[in-house]
Amino acid sequence: MERLAALGALAARRTNVLSGLAFAAILAATAYHRADAGRRDWALDCGVSAVVCLAALLRGRDRLVAVAVGLSVAAAAVLASSRGYLTAQPGLAASLALAVLAGSAVRVLPLRRAVVVAAAGLAVTTLGRLATTPTAVGSFHVGVQCWLLGLGTGLVLRFLEQRRQATVEAVRRDERLALARELHDVVAHHVSGIVMHTHAAQIMLRKQPDRLGTALADIERSGTDAMDAMRRVVALLRDAEDGAAVTAGPEQLVDLVRRFEEHGPAVDLRLPTGAPPWPPVVTSTVYRVVQESLTNIARHARGARAATVTISQDCTDITVEIGNDAPPHPPIRASPRAGYGLVGMRERIEALGGTLDAGPQPGTGWSVRATLPLPNGDRR
Repeated sequence: MERLAALGALAARRTNVLSGLAFAAILAATAYHRADAGRRDWALDCGVSAVVCLAALLRGRDRLVAVAVGLSVAAAAVLASSRGYLTAQPGLAASLALAVLAGSAVRVLPLRRAVVVAAAGLAVTTLGRLATTPTAVGSFHVGVQCWLLGLGTGLVLRFLEQRRQATVEAVRRDERLALARELHDVVAHHVSGIVMHTHAAQIMLRKQPDRLGTALADIERSGTDAMDAMRRVVALLRDAEDGAAVTAGPEQLVDLVRRFEEHGPAVDLRLPTGAPPWPPVVTSTVYRVVQESLTNIARHARGARAATVTISQDCTDITVEIGNDAPPHPPIRASPRAGYGLVGMRERIEALGGTLDAGPQPGTGWSVRATLPLPNGDRR
């Protein structure tokens, strides 16, 4: 998660750098053109545009404040232009910066604030039309087009983000239902054991009362195991659905890898030796992580020639790490549903108190690393 967040922050910084270079180039060209034309106010014109561009570049700190500053400066510049103190405002750089501010605000701000921002921009646009001189109509049209383009882009991105969030919630809900089915199996198993031990205790009470303590201890242990399993996933029970889940054991990982190798790269599977059996919920989660990671390699890591699956265990945790050697160029190709498998895995792992980290490896390839804590009773 941290690695993906760092990649997102790096992409945002790169976008800001490119935007800053574009603004600087447009401002320099505008300053040269107006100075060459003999306009004495070129420095003030470019200074006003520079303020709006700076607000666009710093929008990540507070988008509402940034768009408010940009619109305020643009409105002041329009009024100054109508009085003859400045040339046609806003200029091209300022218009593009306002488009960035509009799109950014409409995309992420709450609905009411986004509507206010859009209305404020239209008000400034109307003010610009009323104050525009006949010789500056072209500049006004550019400003209107840039603002509308920014609003449209922001609305499209907002819609796509809402659709992505809906898909993420659907994936999480499906994962919760799968965990609920597994919880049903686990608890049913333990409760059946409790019933069996209770019957045995009743028989011992009549025939061998001296062994009653052992039977009661078995009942207590089965009850404790059932409660532990319930605590792990009961917070995820939001809906009910009939059905039973198949709990995969560690030995089934070998079959999973063999099936993958039939249509994918070779896999080096490394399993812990001498480890005690894992709880069913942990076992199925390990299998799920490996299955989803290998599926992603087959779908997206087209250049991968080898993959590794390493499962290790210490006294407190189980660690699952899956990597491949796909080349960095071209990068792993994304599909419309790419990344949602990670959402489901993260939902399951965090419900068990674990962590999931996925991202590119240094040099080549992609890796997924999951850590799951072992219940106290299963630590050795």
